[in-house]
Amino acid sequence: MIDPSLLTAGTQLYLRPIWFAESPVGLDGQTARMGGGLIWFQGYEVTARSGGVIQRHRVSVAEFDDWCAHLIAPLAERVAQLVRNIGAIRPPVALKDRMIRFDVPQVMGILNMTPDSFSDGGKNLGDPQAAADAGFAMAAAGAAIIDVGGESTRPRADKVWEGDEIARVVPVIERLAASGVPVSIDTRKAAVMEAALAAGAGLVNDVSALAHDPRSVEVVARAACPVVLMHSPSCGDDPHEGGVYQDALLDVYDALEGRIAACEAAGIARDRIIVDPGLGFGKSLADNLAIMNRLALFQGLGVPVLLGASRKRMIGALSNEAPADARLGGSLALAVRGVEQGAQMLRVHDVRESVQAVHIWRGLRDAALMAG
Repeated sequence: MIDPSLLTAGTQLYLRPIWFAESPVGLDGQTARMGGGLIWFQGYEVTARSGGVIQRHRVSVAEFDDWCAHLIAPLAERVAQLVRNIGAIRPPVALKDRMIRFDVPQVMGILNMTPDSFSDGGKNLGDPQAAADAGFAMAAAGAAIIDVGGESTRPRADKVWEGDEIARVVPVIERLAASGVPVSIDTRKAAVMEAALAAGAGLVNDVSALAHDPRSVEVVARAACPVVLMHSPSCGDDPHEGGVYQDALLDVYDALEGRIAACEAAGIARDRIIVDPGLGFGKSLADNLAIMNRLALFQGLGVPVLLGASRKRMIGALSNEAPADARLGGSLALAVRGVEQGAQMLRVHDVRESVQAVHIWRGLRDAALMAG
């Protein structure tokens, strides 16, 4: 148990929603709502970190105000902000003339224009129309956004010259955008961002959280477009390097909180920021499992959370080394687990199956809420 009266100003505090409720009906004063969505919960897990010591304590929503009353002012202010962040409605983001809402989970379809992606590299490389057709199919299957990338970010992948990357992605983006399909560009390079946005992309998805290329923050701020800030332990050529953590969950949270602050300071509006904890990037199986099991912690950042678990190595590690193209079951299990903890967007290879899983989850939630 954490005694709030003993916590000092140097303590870092985190809140994770726990004890999820099927419905808030009949539980007045005992539940809180997550992100303006379809999830209610009845308690908080409070984590306190100070001097390398980590403590956790669980408090019900009904008793939480009394617990907070014993905190010193700076910590009380921190906790109050976290509570506001967890409960705040996630405003929709605009991708050109399309609005993407986060009151229900959305699906982002992965379209790789690379020869060496771990999952589907080379499938559409060199054929922009075939790639666009694949994107159209994903949109028809229910993907809210098609995420186009021209450089593999698997471990030790070869770095791609920005001119080659632009040549790979722009013809595909132009075709998709011309038909009204919302498109994001998956890149770490400012020049590629500029070319993709000019071609019709409406969102930047950067595995380095805009830290790899010094110009990228300026490009996104000037474009006033939404951005996904993903955690990776390195902003160098290999985003998987490093990955040494005291506590992977808290360290990733701190890093994303810092990147949000840096982007806001550079002129990127908070309501255009989405975060991704970067599952599999410089993280061990134990790290990935910890992040998945406590994913709701990231709701304390107060921005939409994107989960990219599709076909990840952890699925193979837990299922007799299943190859990437045989990880659909594991991908869906992680997707549903993420949605249950508040993930507002899923980045996936298997769009039709993922959309169906989200629809079933939504049906179950609606039925539970109506039944009370």
